[in-house]
Amino acid sequence: MPFVEVTLVEGRSPEQLRTMISAVTHAVADSVGAPVANIRVAVREVPATHFAAGDQTVAERNAAAG
Repeated sequence: MPFVEVTLVEGRSPEQLRTMISAVTHAVADSVGAPVANIRVAVREVPATHFAAGDQTVAERNAAAG
């Protein structure tokens, strides 16, 4: 039973998340041949202040960009 966890910065609409879940589910099914009913996808949304790259949070990067 494939289990996929996606972590991203919060702020997307429920429709966008639903579209992503479907795309991930079908990508796993197509790539490893798992039945769709057996694929699990968990979405973890984190605040922009809790997600960083290059020692800068997304919130800091957004503030610097204007």
